[in-house]
Amino acid sequence: MNSPLADLRQDYRLQALDIQDVLPNPIKQFEKWFDDVLKAEILEPNAMVLATATRDGIPSARVVLLKDLSEAGFTFYTNYASRKGGELEKNPHAALCFNWLELQRQVRIEGTIEKVAEDISKAYFDIRPYASRIGALSSPQSQIVPDRKFLEDTEKKFRAEYPETTPVPKPENWGGYLLKPTTIEFWQGRRSRLHDRLVYRLQKNNTWKIERLAP
Repeated sequence: MNSPLADLRQDYRLQALDIQDVLPNPIKQFEKWFDDVLKAEILEPNAMVLATATRDGIPSARVVLLKDLSEAGFTFYTNYASRKGGELEKNPHAALCFNWLELQRQVRIEGTIEKVAEDISKAYFDIRPYASRIGALSSPQSQIVPDRKFLEDTEKKFRAEYPETTPVPKPENWGGYLLKPTTIEFWQGRRSRLHDRLVYRLQKNNTWKIERLAP
């Protein structure tokens, strides 16, 4: 190949990962790794790729932000009328991917999706910054708009209607999704591309089985 892309490579050698080193619960293991991410002061530590698919299996992916984590799963918020919202409505299965290059780590998550309760979505919406709440009102996410001015004019209109001293109503089509994991994989970069991959799979009795995968 005559492309500079062919020569781009990085040998990973920061840490190792073995089954005896991880916690039996993948949510607890994720929390442990996420604490490392916060200590490392990585930019946008909660950024994750969200992959969805149509009912026919045509995939799409984008970066969203993790906004809550519990034993139930991983929560993010969005416009339900967006492309991802439409796909999740018809195919409630999704995947997440966190990539923390500074620590040479990646976490992949697969599972089923459900909307969070309306009161939880409203509680989160109400603590968002004012500009973010106005932005949620102003943007018909994923829809075709005539130009940038359309968005700016719409934002101006809502800023006038709801100044900072007044409550901003949560749009009816805006709220949270909970991804309930069935598979969580932890990846640690190693030398010579012999990376460490440990996968947790949820069993029928609601316990987790941990296995090592070849890189």
